[in-house]
Amino acid sequence: MRGLDEMQESLFTMSKLEDFVPADHPLRPIRFLVNDALKRLNGLFSLIYADTGRASIAPEKLMRALLLQVFYSVRSERMLMEQMRYNMLFRWFVGLAMDDAVWDHSVFSKNRDRLLAHEVVEAFFTQVMTTADKQGLLSKEHFSVDGTLIQAWASHKSFVAKDGSDDQPPGGSGRNRQANWKGKPRSNDTHASTTDPDARLYKKSDKTPAVLCYQGHVLMENRSGLVVGAVVSHADGMNERIHALRLLDCLPGRHAKTVGADKAYDTRDFVAHCRARNVTPHVARHERRWGGSAIDGRTTRHGGYGVSQTIRARIEEHFGWAKTVGHLRQTMYRGLRRVDHQFKLTMAASNLCRMARILFAVPEGGA
Repeated sequence: MRGLDEMQESLFTMSKLEDFVPADHPLRPIRFLVNDALKRLNGLFSLIYADTGRASIAPEKLMRALLLQVFYSVRSERMLMEQMRYNMLFRWFVGLAMDDAVWDHSVFSKNRDRLLAHEVVEAFFTQVMTTADKQGLLSKEHFSVDGTLIQAWASHKSFVAKDGSDDQPPGGSGRNRQANWKGKPRSNDTHASTTDPDARLYKKSDKTPAVLCYQGHVLMENRSGLVVGAVVSHADGMNERIHALRLLDCLPGRHAKTVGADKAYDTRDFVAHCRARNVTPHVARHERRWGGSAIDGRTTRHGGYGVSQTIRARIEEHFGWAKTVGHLRQTMYRGLRRVDHQFKLTMAASNLCRMARILFAVPEGGA
Protein backbone atom coordinates (compact mmCIF):
# COMPACT_ATOMS: atom_id res chain seq x y z
CA MET A 1 0.00 0.00 0.00
CA ARG A 2 1.36 3.38 -0.96
CA GLY A 3 1.95 5.82 1.87
CA LEU A 4 0.60 9.36 1.88
CA ASP A 5 2.87 12.26 1.03
CA GLU A 6 1.91 14.45 3.95
CA MET A 7 3.30 15.56 7.28
CA GLN A 8 1.35 16.14 10.45
CA GLU A 9 3.27 17.26 13.49
CA SER A 10 2.18 16.18 16.94
CA LEU A 11 1.05 18.80 19.41
CA PHE A 12 3.77 17.91 21.91
CA THR A 13 7.16 16.34 21.29
CA MET A 14 9.27 14.90 24.10
CA SER A 15 12.82 14.68 22.76
CA LYS A 16 16.26 15.63 23.98
CA LEU A 17 19.26 16.62 21.91
CA GLU A 18 21.03 13.57 23.27
CA ASP A 19 18.50 11.40 21.40
CA PHE A 20 19.55 12.82 18.04
CA VAL A 21 23.24 11.89 18.39
CA PRO A 22 24.15 8.21 17.83
CA ALA A 23 25.96 6.51 20.68
CA ASP A 24 28.93 5.70 18.43
CA HIS A 25 29.21 9.13 16.81
CA PRO A 26 32.91 10.22 16.58
CA LEU A 27 32.12 13.60 18.12
CA ARG A 28 31.19 12.02 21.45
CA PRO A 29 34.75 11.17 22.60
CA ILE A 30 36.03 14.43 21.11
CA ARG A 31 33.47 16.39 23.14
CA PHE A 32 34.59 14.54 26.26
CA LEU A 33 38.21 15.55 25.63
CA VAL A 34 37.21 19.15 24.84
CA ASN A 35 35.13 19.51 28.01
CA ASP A 36 37.96 18.06 30.09
CA ALA A 37 40.33 20.73 28.75
CA LEU A 38 37.79 23.56 29.11
CA LYS A 39 37.13 22.76 32.77
CA ARG A 40 40.75 23.55 33.59
CA LEU A 41 40.40 26.95 31.88
CA ASN A 42 37.64 28.12 34.22
CA GLY A 43 40.04 30.36 36.15
CA LEU A 44 41.23 32.09 32.97
CA PHE A 45 37.64 32.65 31.80
CA SER A 46 36.77 34.22 35.17
CA LEU A 47 39.59 36.73 34.73
CA ILE A 48 38.54 37.67 31.20
CA TYR A 49 34.87 38.42 31.92
CA ALA A 50 33.45 40.95 34.40
CA ASP A 51 31.23 39.87 37.27
CA THR A 52 28.48 42.34 36.35
CA GLY A 53 26.89 43.60 33.18
CA ARG A 54 25.20 41.99 30.21
CA ALA A 55 25.94 38.30 29.75
CA SER A 56 27.91 37.46 26.60
CA ILE A 57 28.48 34.17 24.81
CA ALA A 58 29.86 31.59 27.23
CA PRO A 59 33.54 31.10 26.31
CA GLU A 60 33.13 27.32 26.56
CA LYS A 61 30.36 27.40 23.94
CA LEU A 62 32.42 29.75 21.82
CA MET A 63 35.42 27.40 21.82
CA ARG A 64 33.27 24.38 20.93
CA ALA A 65 31.70 26.32 18.04
CA LEU A 66 35.13 27.32 16.73
CA LEU A 67 36.24 23.69 16.83
CA LEU A 68 33.12 22.64 14.92
CA GLN A 69 34.03 25.17 12.24
CA VAL A 70 37.33 23.33 11.80
CA PHE A 71 35.95 19.77 12.06
CA TYR A 72 33.26 20.34 9.42
CA SER A 73 35.10 22.75 7.08
CA VAL A 74 32.64 25.61 7.65
CA ARG A 75 34.23 28.50 5.82
CA SER A 76 32.64 31.46 7.64
CA GLU A 77 30.97 32.49 10.90
CA ARG A 78 27.80 33.34 8.97
CA MET A 79 27.53 29.78 7.66
CA LEU A 80 28.37 28.39 11.10
CA MET A 81 25.50 30.31 12.68
CA GLU A 82 23.19 29.09 9.91
CA GLN A 83 24.14 25.50 10.69
CA MET A 84 23.57 26.10 14.39
CA ARG A 85 19.95 27.05 13.73
CA TYR A 86 18.90 23.70 12.31
CA ASN A 87 21.73 21.20 12.91
CA MET A 88 20.93 19.22 16.06
CA LEU A 89 24.43 17.72 16.15
CA PHE A 90 26.01 21.17 16.21
CA ARG A 91 23.65 22.34 18.97
CA TRP A 92 24.44 19.26 21.06
CA PHE A 93 28.20 19.67 20.68
CA VAL A 94 28.18 23.39 21.51
CA GLY A 95 25.69 23.04 24.38
CA LEU A 96 22.64 24.89 23.04
CA ALA A 97 19.15 23.61 23.77
CA MET A 98 16.72 23.11 20.89
CA ASP A 99 14.83 26.31 21.72
CA ASP A 100 17.88 28.47 22.52
CA ALA A 101 18.42 31.46 20.27
CA VAL A 102 21.45 31.38 17.96
CA TRP A 103 23.89 34.29 18.07
CA ASP A 104 24.27 36.80 15.27
CA HIS A 105 27.42 36.15 13.26
CA SER A 106 28.81 39.63 14.00
CA VAL A 107 28.36 39.13 17.75
CA PHE A 108 30.06 35.75 17.44
CA SER A 109 33.03 37.31 15.62
CA LYS A 110 33.48 40.04 18.26
CA ASN A 111 33.44 37.47 21.07
CA ARG A 112 35.96 35.37 19.14
CA ASP A 113 38.29 38.37 19.05
CA ARG A 114 38.16 38.48 22.85
CA LEU A 115 39.60 34.98 22.95
CA LEU A 116 42.34 36.12 20.60
CA ALA A 117 43.21 39.09 22.81
CA HIS A 118 43.59 36.89 25.89
CA GLU A 119 45.40 33.99 24.16
CA VAL A 120 42.68 31.50 25.07
CA VAL A 121 43.45 29.23 22.12
CA GLU A 122 47.06 28.90 23.27
CA ALA A 123 45.86 27.96 26.76
CA PHE A 124 43.37 25.46 25.32
CA PHE A 125 46.11 23.88 23.20
CA THR A 126 48.23 23.48 26.34
CA GLN A 127 45.37 21.83 28.24
CA VAL A 128 44.74 19.37 25.41
CA MET A 129 48.41 18.40 25.61
CA THR A 130 48.09 18.05 29.38
CA THR A 131 45.30 15.52 28.83
CA ALA A 132 47.46 13.63 26.34
CA ASP A 133 50.35 13.60 28.80
CA LYS A 134 48.15 12.21 31.59
CA GLN A 135 47.09 9.41 29.25
CA GLY A 136 50.73 8.54 28.52
CA LEU A 137 50.53 9.50 24.84
CA LEU A 138 53.48 11.88 24.70
CA SER A 139 57.15 11.11 24.19
CA LYS A 140 59.61 13.13 26.25
CA GLU A 141 62.71 12.32 24.17
CA HIS A 142 61.90 11.95 20.47
CA PHE A 143 60.43 14.71 18.28
CA SER A 144 60.09 15.84 14.68
CA VAL A 145 59.86 19.31 13.19
CA ASP A 146 58.67 20.71 9.87
CA GLY A 147 57.07 23.76 8.29
CA THR A 148 54.45 24.50 5.67
CA LEU A 149 53.29 27.50 3.64
CA ILE A 150 49.90 29.08 4.30
CA GLN A 151 48.68 31.21 1.42
CA ALA A 152 47.58 34.66 2.58
CA TRP A 153 44.19 36.23 1.87
CA ALA A 154 45.75 38.74 -0.51
CA SER A 155 46.43 38.91 -4.23
CA HIS A 156 49.50 39.91 -6.22
CA LYS A 157 47.73 43.11 -7.27
CA SER A 158 47.84 44.30 -3.66
CA PHE A 159 51.65 43.89 -3.57
CA VAL A 160 52.76 47.42 -4.43
CA ALA A 161 55.81 49.59 -3.82
CA LYS A 162 56.09 50.98 -0.30
CA ASP A 163 57.09 54.42 -1.56
CA GLY A 164 54.06 54.61 -3.87
CA SER A 165 56.21 54.79 -7.00
CA ASP A 166 54.23 52.17 -8.92
CA ASP A 167 52.83 53.59 -12.12
CA GLN A 168 49.13 53.02 -12.71
CA PRO A 169 49.02 50.17 -15.25
CA PRO A 170 46.90 50.54 -18.37
CA GLY A 171 43.46 49.05 -18.46
CA GLY A 172 41.62 51.21 -15.97
CA SER A 173 41.64 51.47 -12.21
CA GLY A 174 40.10 49.58 -9.33
CA ARG A 175 40.50 46.05 -8.08
CA ASN A 176 40.14 44.46 -11.54
CA ARG A 177 42.62 46.64 -13.39
CA GLN A 178 45.14 44.99 -15.67
CA ALA A 179 48.64 44.56 -14.26
CA ASN A 180 51.92 43.66 -15.89
CA TRP A 181 55.01 43.13 -13.71
CA LYS A 182 57.25 41.68 -16.43
CA GLY A 183 60.79 42.99 -16.05
CA LYS A 184 59.96 44.88 -12.83
CA PRO A 185 61.78 43.72 -9.69
CA ARG A 186 59.49 43.07 -6.73
CA SER A 187 60.76 42.10 -3.29
CA ASN A 188 59.65 42.22 0.32
CA ASP A 189 62.18 44.98 0.98
CA THR A 190 60.61 47.40 -1.48
CA HIS A 191 57.01 46.15 -1.74
CA ALA A 192 54.19 45.27 0.65
CA SER A 193 50.61 44.07 0.37
CA THR A 194 47.97 46.70 1.02
CA THR A 195 45.46 43.96 1.83
CA ASP A 196 47.60 42.09 4.37
CA PRO A 197 50.83 43.92 5.27
CA ASP A 198 52.06 40.93 7.31
CA ALA A 199 52.06 38.61 4.27
CA ARG A 200 55.38 38.04 2.48
CA LEU A 201 56.15 37.15 -1.13
CA TYR A 202 57.88 33.77 -1.01
CA LYS A 203 58.42 30.66 -3.09
CA LYS A 204 59.28 27.25 -1.73
CA SER A 205 61.65 26.31 -4.55
CA ASP A 206 62.93 27.51 -7.92
CA LYS A 207 60.24 25.46 -9.66
CA THR A 208 57.27 26.93 -7.79
CA PRO A 209 55.70 30.39 -8.20
CA ALA A 210 56.09 33.08 -5.57
CA VAL A 211 52.92 33.73 -3.55
CA LEU A 212 51.93 35.97 -0.66
CA CYS A 213 51.96 33.64 2.32
CA TYR A 214 52.90 32.80 5.90
CA GLN A 215 54.91 29.90 7.31
CA GLY A 216 53.44 27.49 9.84
CA HIS A 217 55.88 25.56 12.05
CA VAL A 218 55.08 22.38 13.97
CA LEU A 219 56.94 20.31 16.56
CA MET A 220 55.56 16.75 16.85
CA GLU A 221 56.35 14.09 19.42
CA ASN A 222 57.10 10.70 17.87
CA ARG A 223 55.20 8.28 20.14
CA SER A 224 51.63 9.12 19.11
CA GLY A 225 52.29 11.70 16.40
CA LEU A 226 50.70 14.59 18.33
CA VAL A 227 51.62 18.23 17.76
CA VAL A 228 53.22 19.64 20.93
CA GLY A 229 54.17 23.03 19.50
CA ALA A 230 52.79 25.22 16.71
CA VAL A 231 53.53 28.77 15.60
CA VAL A 232 53.13 30.96 12.50
CA SER A 233 55.82 33.35 11.25
CA HIS A 234 56.54 35.56 8.27
CA ALA A 235 57.56 33.55 5.22
CA ASP A 236 61.35 33.56 5.06
CA GLY A 237 64.11 31.15 4.13
CA MET A 238 65.59 31.23 7.64
CA ASN A 239 62.44 31.09 9.77
CA GLU A 240 61.97 27.33 9.51
CA ARG A 241 65.18 26.66 11.40
CA ILE A 242 64.86 29.64 13.74
CA HIS A 243 61.39 28.65 14.94
CA ALA A 244 62.33 24.98 15.12
CA LEU A 245 64.94 25.92 17.73
CA ARG A 246 62.44 28.12 19.58
CA LEU A 247 59.93 25.26 19.73
CA LEU A 248 62.66 22.95 21.04
CA ASP A 249 63.49 25.52 23.72
CA CYS A 250 59.89 25.29 24.97
CA LEU A 251 60.24 21.58 25.75
CA PRO A 252 60.58 20.81 29.47
CA GLY A 253 63.73 19.20 30.87
CA ARG A 254 67.40 19.29 29.93
CA HIS A 255 67.69 15.57 29.20
CA ALA A 256 68.88 14.23 25.85
CA LYS A 257 66.40 14.45 22.97
CA THR A 258 66.27 13.77 19.24
CA VAL A 259 64.61 15.78 16.48
CA GLY A 260 63.87 14.51 12.98
CA ALA A 261 63.72 16.94 10.07
CA ASP A 262 63.99 17.07 6.28
CA LYS A 263 66.87 18.32 4.12
CA ALA A 264 65.95 21.99 4.57
CA TYR A 265 67.32 21.74 8.13
CA ASP A 266 70.67 20.27 7.06
CA THR A 267 72.76 23.35 7.80
CA ARG A 268 75.79 23.61 10.03
CA ASP A 269 74.33 26.33 12.23
CA PHE A 270 71.08 24.41 12.91
CA VAL A 271 72.95 21.18 13.66
CA ALA A 272 75.35 23.01 15.98
CA HIS A 273 72.53 24.77 17.82
CA CYS A 274 70.70 21.46 18.31
CA ARG A 275 73.76 19.75 19.76
CA ALA A 276 74.35 22.72 22.07
CA ARG A 277 70.84 22.07 23.43
CA ASN A 278 71.60 18.36 24.01
CA VAL A 279 69.34 17.53 21.05
CA THR A 280 70.59 15.01 18.51
CA PRO A 281 69.68 16.28 15.01
CA HIS A 282 68.23 13.37 13.02
CA VAL A 283 68.17 15.52 9.89
CA ALA A 284 67.97 14.11 6.36
CA ARG A 285 71.34 14.46 4.61
CA HIS A 286 71.51 17.02 1.81
CA GLU A 287 74.46 15.66 -0.19
CA ARG A 288 74.21 18.26 -2.94
CA ARG A 289 74.36 21.22 -0.56
CA TRP A 290 77.41 23.44 -1.06
CA GLY A 291 80.06 22.25 1.37
CA GLY A 292 78.39 18.87 1.90
CA SER A 293 76.00 17.62 4.54
CA ALA A 294 76.33 18.73 8.17
CA ILE A 295 75.21 15.28 9.33
CA ASP A 296 78.04 12.76 9.67
CA GLY A 297 78.45 9.13 10.65
CA ARG A 298 78.23 9.75 14.39
CA THR A 299 74.52 10.43 13.84
CA THR A 300 73.56 8.19 10.92
CA ARG A 301 75.25 5.03 12.31
CA HIS A 302 72.60 4.66 15.02
CA GLY A 303 69.38 2.77 14.32
CA GLY A 304 67.30 5.58 15.81
CA TYR A 305 68.29 7.86 12.93
CA GLY A 306 66.38 5.73 10.42
CA VAL A 307 63.40 5.44 12.78
CA SER A 308 63.22 9.23 13.16
CA GLN A 309 63.38 9.70 9.39
CA THR A 310 60.45 7.32 8.99
CA ILE A 311 58.27 8.82 11.70
CA ARG A 312 58.88 12.49 10.84
CA ALA A 313 56.76 12.09 7.70
CA ARG A 314 53.71 11.84 9.95
CA ILE A 315 53.79 15.62 10.35
CA GLU A 316 52.48 15.78 6.79
CA GLU A 317 49.29 14.10 8.03
CA HIS A 318 48.60 17.14 10.23
CA PHE A 319 49.43 19.54 7.41
CA GLY A 320 47.26 17.62 4.95
CA TRP A 321 44.33 17.48 7.38
CA ALA A 322 44.68 21.18 8.18
CA LYS A 323 44.72 22.24 4.53
CA THR A 324 41.84 20.03 3.36
CA VAL A 325 39.52 19.83 6.37
CA GLY A 326 40.65 22.90 8.29
CA HIS A 327 40.73 25.22 5.23
CA LEU A 328 44.32 26.28 5.93
CA ARG A 329 45.58 26.01 2.37
CA GLN A 330 44.61 29.66 2.11
CA THR A 331 43.76 31.41 5.35
CA MET A 332 40.62 33.52 5.64
CA TYR A 333 42.24 35.81 8.22
CA ARG A 334 44.57 38.74 7.81
CA GLY A 335 47.46 39.62 10.06
CA LEU A 336 50.13 37.44 11.65
CA ARG A 337 48.38 37.14 15.00
CA ARG A 338 45.04 36.05 13.59
CA VAL A 339 46.64 33.49 11.29
CA ASP A 340 48.66 32.16 14.23
CA HIS A 341 45.42 31.87 16.22
CA GLN A 342 43.79 29.89 13.39
CA PHE A 343 46.82 27.65 12.98
CA LYS A 344 47.01 26.71 16.67
CA LEU A 345 43.27 26.03 16.81
CA THR A 346 43.50 23.79 13.74
CA MET A 347 46.45 21.85 15.18
CA ALA A 348 44.54 21.41 18.45
CA ALA A 349 41.57 20.05 16.48
CA SER A 350 43.86 17.66 14.59
CA ASN A 351 45.29 16.45 17.92
CA LEU A 352 41.79 15.89 19.32
CA CYS A 353 40.83 13.71 16.35
CA ARG A 354 43.99 11.62 16.74
CA MET A 355 43.60 11.31 20.52
CA ALA A 356 39.99 10.17 20.12
CA ARG A 357 41.09 7.46 17.68
CA ILE A 358 43.81 6.27 20.06
CA LEU A 359 41.90 6.42 23.36
CA PHE A 360 38.39 5.54 22.23
CA ALA A 361 39.00 3.55 19.03
CA VAL A 362 37.10 6.07 16.88
CA PRO A 363 36.97 4.98 13.20
CA GLU A 364 39.47 6.63 10.85
CA GLY A 365 36.65 8.27 8.88
CA GLY A 366 35.38 10.09 11.98
CA ALA A 367 35.07 13.82 12.57
